[in-house]
Amino acid sequence: MAAAWCRAMRAVRVPCRGACAASSSGSASSSSRDEVLQDKRARILSRGLPKQKPIEGVKQVLVVASGKGGVGKSTAAVNIALALAANDSKKEVGLLDADIYGPSIPKMMNLKGNPELTPKNLMRPLKNYGIACMSMGFLIDETAPVVWRGLMVMSAVEKLLRQVDWGQLDYLVIDMPPGTGDVQLSISQNIPVAGAVIISTPQDVALLDARKGAEMFRKVHVPVLGLVQNMSVFQCPKCKHETHIFGADGVRDLAKTLGLDVLGDIPLHVNIRETCDSGQPVVISQPQSDAAKAYLKIAMEIVRRLQVPPA
Repeated sequence: MAAAWCRAMRAVRVPCRGACAASSSGSASSSSRDEVLQDKRARILSRGLPKQKPIEGVKQVLVVASGKGGVGKSTAAVNIALALAANDSKKEVGLLDADIYGPSIPKMMNLKGNPELTPKNLMRPLKNYGIACMSMGFLIDETAPVVWRGLMVMSAVEKLLRQVDWGQLDYLVIDMPPGTGDVQLSISQNIPVAGAVIISTPQDVALLDARKGAEMFRKVHVPVLGLVQNMSVFQCPKCKHETHIFGADGVRDLAKTLGLDVLGDIPLHVNIRETCDSGQPVVISQPQSDAAKAYLKIAMEIVRRLQVPPA
């Protein structure tokens, strides 16, 4: 690679003597290179997008995404997965943490340890609260940073998807990393995704990125099931006064603009944060709370919008 780079650099150094001849030769060479590039592009385009391959044993994949970090996406993904199982005890639910750089599912689901391997050399998900979980956090030390470039990250995501014995799942909820980068595109294009849920606060800055996330999924033909307005309102525990800290109805306005539904509102409540930090998400630890009921309602709205999978 280095030698080729050096040769390419030497090739562009045209001597002053015989400039006209060099210019003529350069034009011909440039034209030839353009034809080669056009031919290469045509061959690449003719291949089309990679063929989607289902994950063995998984009926439907649901991605929980946000354009921006810090909007409570992982907390929502955990509680939505638990709510899907709570709403229908006959359904088997899995949870995949696709945030390679900042895995948070192990802590929120109170799971530690390394996955065991099956005789087929597949990783067995760790399980808690009836949810099968897989995360990069199970494979590295809790305090170790993941200092990887894109190709290594993509390889890790592929392994977490394909080299895991998920068993038989009705739903696999994928907690996506924030943004609209390689991981989002790879997952969307390589596996069939039944639907995407976009999480956002009502704050203008968050809404800008939430819109980008929704548009990205539309471009790769992933159905956007709707938006969730997170941290919608704060109620003072003493006087019960309600304050819209991040603004009011911003997600609802965005949903109207995009022609999408709002699946529900999640309040800004200390119990939601505390329960996830302690590894006892609110849907499990406080099922009768308003916050848990909000997640349960969102899970019902999600299922209602999903297409019935083939038997």
